Amino acid sequence: MKIKMMTVTALLMISSTALSLVSPNEASQLGNELTPIGAQASKNVSGVIPAYTGGLPHKSIANPLENIYKNEKPLFVITSENLDQYKQKLTQGQLALFAKYPATYKMPVYETHRSAAYPQHIYAKAKKNATNTELTASGNGLKNFDETIPFALPKNGLEVIWNHVSRYRGGAVSRTTSTMVVQNNGSFTPIRATSILTTPHALVGGYDESEDDNILFYFRRSITSPARFAGNHFLAHETLDQVKQARIAWLYNSGQRRTRRAPSVAYDAPVNGSEGLRTVDEMDMFNGAPDRFNWKLVGKKEIYIPYNSYKIADEEARYADIIQVNHLNQDYTRYELHRVWKVEATLKEKARHLFGKRTFYVDEDTWQIALSDSYDAHGNLSRIDEGHPIQLVNADVAVYASTVTYDLLSGRYLVELSNEERNAYVFGKKFKRKEFKSSALRRAGK
Repeated sequence: MKIKMMTVTALLMISSTALSLVSPNEASQLGNELTPIGAQASKNVSGVIPAYTGGLPHKSIANPLENIYKNEKPLFVITSENLDQYKQKLTQGQLALFAKYPATYKMPVYETHRSAAYPQHIYAKAKKNATNTELTASGNGLKNFDETIPFALPKNGLEVIWNHVSRYRGGAVSRTTSTMVVQNNGSFTPIRATSILTTPHALVGGYDESEDDNILFYFRRSITSPARFAGNHFLAHETLDQVKQARIAWLYNSGQRRTRRAPSVAYDAPVNGSEGLRTVDEMDMFNGAPDRFNWKLVGKKEIYIPYNSYKIADEEARYADIIQVNHLNQDYTRYELHRVWKVEATLKEKARHLFGKRTFYVDEDTWQIALSDSYDAHGNLSRIDEGHPIQLVNADVAVYASTVTYDLLSGRYLVELSNEERNAYVFGKKFKRKEFKSSALRRAGK
């Protein structure tokens, strides 16, 4: 009996490890039954979600933020009055917003367009990674990984989340945004910042194995206004295997005029300037080490998610047009029916975090998290995050035009926008490795 039990245990261990890899035969689905990065290529049963035909083609145009769907009208608008017709395709967070703001909250639903498209070299790396990349033993890192999309055919929830965390972001990019905490009376103060991000592959001089071997990307953020935050800088080296080496981060405080290591900038630490409305790992919808949660892949669902949100990126719109009391001006939003991966994260027994449970909805065509619902330690839904994406045809990449965090308890919300910023997105930047050294923060501070 003992021998049999050991054999079963051994087989289960082998099976668990094997789930991290797919066979060449399975990988051959990429670019056929599946899109090159792993989405279902065919239309859905009703035909509302169309078949994938390659997404939006690359264009060198003067304004990549131009709303190419500006002539479309909503197919219908979901309100508290007709909510029952559509609730099967809504998340608990969306239903909670209707319940909290029944007189004003609405969701305009448009025709579905599968606009996502990426460069050919990204498709090649997704296929290569599919048969090579594995999770580390703890699940907290990646092995045999090349730049982006490690698990185009995911077998578990953690692999789906790693696809989001390591998704293609355009190589090297500079982004300028304003983040606003919207008070209960609708007032807000923009915190303007410029962020630069690059993968090691996109650095001037290219990949250096001695320095970049365990780096997913380099990131630097500099606040330019208002005066009380201006001159503060943050630098992070995001690591691949965060057990081997956790995120390396530094802060430069303009008031103190010094740079210091920032090991606490992770997990549920509050984001500077967010007034407690956003945790560090809520940025980019989710980032950082996943080790404090158990991850469960629930499966695929068809739900209404923010998509092709060019209207919310309109350079003619002012922040005061989009921001209103309680929630965004929903006339600037756009929702479409898409297939998403649903992943549930439950806090481990001895781990500490503000949230006891989180549910993520990940778009199959981009691996970006579209929506997330976060529950407190007592199981009460407390926060709802939305990511409003657009496809930038000049860079062949999907990005968030806006992210929003709704706090159900306080009634306040936090929103990130870039309508009033010049050069909101700049791709193809040539960054040097020294720009992501701690000494660069001191130079920037001066």
